[in-house]
Amino acid sequence: MIQAAKPLYRIVEDHINVLIDSGQLISGDLIPSEPQLASLLGVSQGTVKKAIDNLVWENKLYRHQGKGTYVSRIDFNNSLFNYVSYGDIEGDSVRIDKQTTQRYIETGNAEICNKMGVPDTTDLLYIERVGYIENRPVMVEFSRWRADVLPGLENEDIHIPDLFYALVVDKYDVPVVRAEETLTAEMITEKTARILEAEMNTPVLVLHRKTYTRDNEIIEIRIAKGRSDMFSYKTEIK
Repeated sequence: MIQAAKPLYRIVEDHINVLIDSGQLISGDLIPSEPQLASLLGVSQGTVKKAIDNLVWENKLYRHQGKGTYVSRIDFNNSLFNYVSYGDIEGDSVRIDKQTTQRYIETGNAEICNKMGVPDTTDLLYIERVGYIENRPVMVEFSRWRADVLPGLENEDIHIPDLFYALVVDKYDVPVVRAEETLTAEMITEKTARILEAEMNTPVLVLHRKTYTRDNEIIEIRIAKGRSDMFSYKTEIK
């Protein structure tokens, strides 16, 4: 008996499943875009969409409207997605790929430690990530975490997904309960201008965040800076 050829959408599903099962993509990772998958596998975008729809139905993937599709092994319908929504200059949601550019353990200074409610000189995990839209840097995040909360994450062998909090919840079993944010603007610094490939003396949007776990404990202090000419901040108040 001649075996029927495998449907094309199954080939796409198999490809994505291999990426997940092999650990190339983990919970919180943004999967390749539909056009990228279509080009790579030589199929139509409609075929890719059907495959992704099937994997979303199986809860292996999670679609975030306007931002892309993520690997999902935890409940992405909770507040992990609700803290902030970045958009383009028109305020529409955009797909942002994030890359970790620096990570290391440092001795916390008095100001940061005081904000986090921990003793001075507490070990903190510093993580720097750059966000890209179509390979153009549009934002950079400078975050500091209590090192005891995320032991070993300074090791570059541990992959950090696009959605950082998925790693915190899924790998370290640390609940992310809430966050406080303040949005300001400032003139770009030399370091940020270099990272974002922007001119000096241009304005950037600055988002200050405190992230909390159980018992109202602060586990993260973050500053995110975005190019104002390619970037906007959009949130929904309910």
